[in-house]
Amino acid sequence: MNMLNSYKINNYKTLNKKGSFTFSAPSNIALVKYWGKKNNQIPANPSLSFTLNHCKTITTLHFEPKSEKGISFDLLFEGKPKESFRPKIQKYFERIQDLCPYVLDYHFTIDTQNTFPHSSGIASSASGMAALSANIIALERLVNPNQSEEYYEQKTSLLARLGSGSACRSIKGNIVVWGETASIENSSDLFGVEFPYEVHDVFQNYQDSILLVDKGEKQVSSTVGHELMHNHPFAEQRFAQAHDNIAKLKTILKSGDLQQFIALVESEALTLHAMMMTSMPYFILMKPNTLEIINQIWKFRETTNIPVCFTLDAGANVHVLYPNKYKEEIQNFIENELAKHCQNNQFIHDEMGFGVEKL
Repeated sequence: MNMLNSYKINNYKTLNKKGSFTFSAPSNIALVKYWGKKNNQIPANPSLSFTLNHCKTITTLHFEPKSEKGISFDLLFEGKPKESFRPKIQKYFERIQDLCPYVLDYHFTIDTQNTFPHSSGIASSASGMAALSANIIALERLVNPNQSEEYYEQKTSLLARLGSGSACRSIKGNIVVWGETASIENSSDLFGVEFPYEVHDVFQNYQDSILLVDKGEKQVSSTVGHELMHNHPFAEQRFAQAHDNIAKLKTILKSGDLQQFIALVESEALTLHAMMMTSMPYFILMKPNTLEIINQIWKFRETTNIPVCFTLDAGANVHVLYPNKYKEEIQNFIENELAKHCQNNQFIHDEMGFGVEKL
């Protein structure tokens, strides 16, 4: 963890004026899943994700100098105070204060909103923590302006990870690897890195339609789920499999072999849920309609030969992945056949994007 020291700052300017920044950050969808973590939000295995484009959090950070040092913030969600988010943001500031001691010099007002419905069941912690971290680093650029662009990008991802592990994959686009692994040069446990290799044209502008099967509170939090990997009987094999699958995916992304892509991505999704079903305590986050949608996707793929596949997060919703050239056929299929299995017929069409933006 000594590498962390290179992101600590000791000398910085204190600003005597108030100001604000606004950043948007997208959600992301992991193809190779991260499940299980060590201390300080370090992943137990590497992961690889597509950055999304439309499902975003937009966060404005107002800062105002104050005389007493300490963590101080107000939190607004869609313009109204949101006390339920407060403990997570408090913990975030506690985790980053050694790396970013300047945050103790200001009172912050954090005003945040999502481009997707908050109750949709789409996890907003990744996009939310990525957007907040981009704002914090914008402040660091003012108080500690002499660092390289690479330093600021890496540190933004590092801070995002301390807020929510998968958030570190939302800083840059469009394919991101997080977690040290032999097949990806410069990969790191500390932050996400942009996938540094050739990618076949078929994966440019890949589509992701998110089918909102269940918009309720998750039965088990991700934090608890990750903890259950500590004594899991299949943990070591799973961690090794993730390294292998990233190496395989590196080859697949270059070759454009969609059959292999589909097999690997769907297997990863089902493995994630298999780990939950075989932990102690065990749990099932899929719903009957999740399985119905999966079976319909398989049937559609078999009858049409269109290379559409699914992936899942740690929940009941289904991400439908497909090349841009089949957009019309797949979106018709979703609207006509799959939407009825979604809560209130709700789904969101998204696609690959490019990470954080300053607004």
